[in-house]
Amino acid sequence: MELRLLPLPGFFLERYSNLLNLTPIQEKAVDSGLLRGFSQLICAPTASGKTLVATMAIATILGTGKALYIVPLKALAKEKYNEYHSLLKETNYKATLATGDIDSDSGYLAPYDLLVLTSEKLDSLLRHRIGWLSEVKLIVIDEIHLLNDHSRGPALEIIITLLKKLIQPQFIGLSATIGNKQELANWLGAKLVEDDWRPVELKKGIHSNGTTEFY
Repeated sequence: MELRLLPLPGFFLERYSNLLNLTPIQEKAVDSGLLRGFSQLICAPTASGKTLVATMAIATILGTGKALYIVPLKALAKEKYNEYHSLLKETNYKATLATGDIDSDSGYLAPYDLLVLTSEKLDSLLRHRIGWLSEVKLIVIDEIHLLNDHSRGPALEIIITLLKKLIQPQFIGLSATIGNKQELANWLGAKLVEDDWRPVELKKGIHSNGTTEFY
């Protein structure tokens, strides 16, 4: 499937003009309704193209509503913000980053189209009943397998449950390692989209006494 033939905004196609064809997971996501607003749980190995799946959904939704990109760590939030700030800098859309520990409604966030947030920050915003929540049409949850983490999982589960009840947005969950994939997809109200393709072959072996035996 050729990227340039998809119904994506010009700024996206220009930015990724070097990409000719979609990776297997990206093609499966598009075929499963990614650009038509269907929620998806994307499960594929590292470097297989999961982030671009999320970016295609974000580019499609901008102009009709806000998008949230939820990450577990501040360092990852900064990385994603830089990526999307660069993508949108020549457009009328604005991206921002919010990872602060201050418990407030952070009113300054209202004008932005794409918000990169830690789950803790989003939890704070929801508790303050932010007025612009109804404008959110897409929520990307990176490292969604952390729902199984004993420290971060419960808060993330509560956030997702609230969002499903309050606004019913399109969800895109991203994970390279998750066990109960279909169960999670069902709970999320999403289609499970998975593939095991990776750009570099993964070899398994045992290293002992200075030698490695692959199997």
